[in-house]
Amino acid sequence: MRFDEYLTSPSRLNIVAALFSGESLSFTKLKEKTGLADGNLHVQTRKLAEAGYLEIVKGMRGRRKVTEFRITELAVESLKLHVRKLQRIVATETGEIRPKPASDHEDGSQVWQK
Repeated sequence: MRFDEYLTSPSRLNIVAALFSGESLSFTKLKEKTGLADGNLHVQTRKLAEAGYLEIVKGMRGRRKVTEFRITELAVESLKLHVRKLQRIVATETGEIRPKPASDHEDGSQVWQK
């Protein structure tokens, strides 16, 4: 099973997730939501735009230049597919991991086991 190379990057996945509501966000707001540094946000949004996952709109607000980002339908569908693939892996996992009951341990802690 192959995963989308654009969504396996934590930074790019974070950007797509932040924009998933469909609301456009300014560079500053997207930076706040993702916690990414300016340079990293710039590079990753550019890669997503080149792949057709983001629309970048540059304009003016008063005398200030503003860059806004909006997710595309391609990105929405790609993210949904990415999530379905992850769900399929989890659903077909045969060795479920569960905590052992606390009563098995003197200190009341839980230990994860297969």
